[in-house]
Amino acid sequence: MNITIHSSFLPHENADASVTFYREVLGFEIRNDVGYEGMRWVTVGPVGQPQTSIVLQPPAADPGITDDERRTIEEMMAKGTYAGVLLAAPNLDEVFERVQASGAEVVQEPIDQAYGVRDCAFRDPAGNLIRIQQAG
Repeated sequence: MNITIHSSFLPHENADASVTFYREVLGFEIRNDVGYEGMRWVTVGPVGQPQTSIVLQPPAADPGITDDERRTIEEMMAKGTYAGVLLAAPNLDEVFERVQASGAEVVQEPIDQAYGVRDCAFRDPAGNLIRIQQAG
């Protein structure tokens, strides 16, 4: 089998703020922007890597979600424990400086981890945990 990861999903509370962050801070391109019934899904991804995307989606767009589940999602997003993604960059410190300068919430400055990677962590405008590790 030849299976690849095509898209991952992260919630957003404010599509415009998320688009600004992923486009202007991380340098991703906008690949699709779809509105439906007052909601908005925006697909972003790294330039030159059309096979890999992140879909920024309304957090409770599933019609099967109950009001209690919707509140739980909102609470987890507010704490930054609902969703996250791991990225890699050839120059971690340069990326970290750019993200930090944007005003994003820094969770962890670049550090050499005991398990063999150098990485950092911060939150996007929706509170999603974004980890970036030094690419090998």
